[in-house]
Amino acid sequence: MRIARFSIDGSVAFGVVEDGPSAQDGPVIDIIKGHPFAEFERSGRKIPLSEVRLLPPVLPNKIVAIGRNYAEHAAELGNEVPDVPVAFFKPSTSVVGPGDPIVYPSFSQEVHHEAELAVVIGRMCKEVPRERVKDVILGYTCANDVTARDVQKREKQWARAKGFDTSCPLGPWVETGIDPAEITEGLGIGCTVNGQQRQLGRTSEMVRPIEDLIVHITEAMTLLPGDVVLTGTPAGVGPLSVGDEVAVTIEGIGTLTNKVIKRG
Repeated sequence: MRIARFSIDGSVAFGVVEDGPSAQDGPVIDIIKGHPFAEFERSGRKIPLSEVRLLPPVLPNKIVAIGRNYAEHAAELGNEVPDVPVAFFKPSTSVVGPGDPIVYPSFSQEVHHEAELAVVIGRMCKEVPRERVKDVILGYTCANDVTARDVQKREKQWARAKGFDTSCPLGPWVETGIDPAEITEGLGIGCTVNGQQRQLGRTSEMVRPIEDLIVHITEAMTLLPGDVVLTGTPAGVGPLSVGDEVAVTIEGIGTLTNKVIKRG
């Protein structure tokens, strides 16, 4: 099931994205009653996807990101895979949705894309046993961990380099039908810039699987419904320039597209 958050005529709602009555009609959204973090009903009121504006699929309280979780990406930046997962935060103000602009920060001269699989938490959880990880996940979406690489290199903390406004595009929706085992076996994950392939990998290349990451994070903190865990990026990260269109695609989920603009 693909659950989207969208706006239409000034109202915001959640809905289930499904195929239209025919191929010519295109996808539609069946508006749901309530929100996806509890039992909900479909309203039966269906709107063409083309008539709504997709928003970030969730508004997380926090985004917990994992660095250097793909060995080739760690190597391309001259780093080793750490003995334990490297976790950092991106603030809620960094989140934008599909089609929203990435605003090039004024304090950086080298901004990179990082295609990532994002885990969306479905229920409040703490100290989750490995065998229960599946139970706390609502689903998965695409993410772009946009990074001011020059700032990351010169500042010991990554807060500014990875937490600036618009540095965390999410979307286009949450896919609930993926099992963590499928991620371990390998889903394709890639990134294009202006239609040219930059990153192309598989989630099976993760050093540590989803289960290990959730266990590690929840040993220290409570995750809330709608919180997001970023799971690392494959090799091939590279620079973005004003005017670029960057697209993150993950097999079984979809494509998240954003354009880079100059701060106005």
